[in-house]
Amino acid sequence: MSSDSQIVVGFGGTCIDLLAEVTAFPEPDQKINTTNFKVQGGGNTGNALTCAARLGLKPRIISKVGDDTQGRAILEELEADGVDTTFFVVSKEGTTPFTYIIVDSQAKTRTCIFTSGYPRMVPEDLSRTSLLSALDGARLVYFDGRLHKTALVIAQEAIYQNIPILIDAERPREELNDLLRFADYVVCSEKFPLAWTGTSSFPRALVSMLLRLPKIRFVIATLGEKGCIMLERCADEGPQTEEIDINSALESLEIEKDDSVTMPTCLSSSQTKFRAEGIGTVCGRLYVGTAEKIPPSELIDTTGAGDAFIGAVLYAICANFSPSKMLRFASCVAAANCRAIGARSGLPYSTDPCLASFFHRATTQ
Repeated sequence: MSSDSQIVVGFGGTCIDLLAEVTAFPEPDQKINTTNFKVQGGGNTGNALTCAARLGLKPRIISKVGDDTQGRAILEELEADGVDTTFFVVSKEGTTPFTYIIVDSQAKTRTCIFTSGYPRMVPEDLSRTSLLSALDGARLVYFDGRLHKTALVIAQEAIYQNIPILIDAERPREELNDLLRFADYVVCSEKFPLAWTGTSSFPRALVSMLLRLPKIRFVIATLGEKGCIMLERCADEGPQTEEIDINSALESLEIEKDDSVTMPTCLSSSQTKFRAEGIGTVCGRLYVGTAEKIPPSELIDTTGAGDAFIGAVLYAICANFSPSKMLRFASCVAAANCRAIGARSGLPYSTDPCLASFFHRATTQ
């Protein structure tokens, strides 16, 4: 990867995570002991860009913390991982956001209780000089969907400079709609497409998203241990392009999956006109990616798995990975992160043996 394609900019949440691992989630009014406790940086943007840095990108973060112990710890941790914190706003009398996370080691779940910082970031916190400096040479800009007023200012400048935008659509937020219209790429949770479009099926919702957002090149829905599904937009080749119902297309790919394979795999359709009854058609390719099968003894904590996936997607776009390679790569990175407590402890580096096959091949297939 050339040095001029390594810079990515992220805007959104950073915080401190207070992680308490317990043998079982407590009952109301119960007192229990932790089996493990960890304090580390968190927040969707902080996590995703830490992942991107460890993989070899040069991330810059625009965010806000308080001038307190927690805020200084966030900056120090990011800088130690190679993330540029020059564009952080530090509030002299503010407080830094933090999250209590209860990790149930038996049920393999995590419960997050978030406390926002004060004061929240507003457009006036970011000077135009600082914004232009942050975007200088950027290959991609990432948003986690929060602090939408400031996000819109950054997105509009990115559009003006022709810098592609990737948005993490974790859940529907009214203010997210304005930001989504700027997106070139969307990575969302499993529930987002149906909730946002109100359509009758998940695959139809993906078609609806591409029709409602004509600028986006692909949408990826992450499905946890079930893997991921991606709909990529393609140029319409005319009447000769086959037309098929999107539900049927997804069912066909799901049938082809080999559930006995441990490592991530990816199946794709040919270029097709996907029809969603009552919604419309879109020309594209459909991809079904599987997740790595992690042995129960190795599965520690799923906190930040989605952020790790997005960090890997950022890298894959910059490195011009094929869609199939990108989805397999992102699944491997997310799986590695699930093998340690917290959103960052397990994030792999580019030298990690589990990623060797992606970095040592000359092709992008």
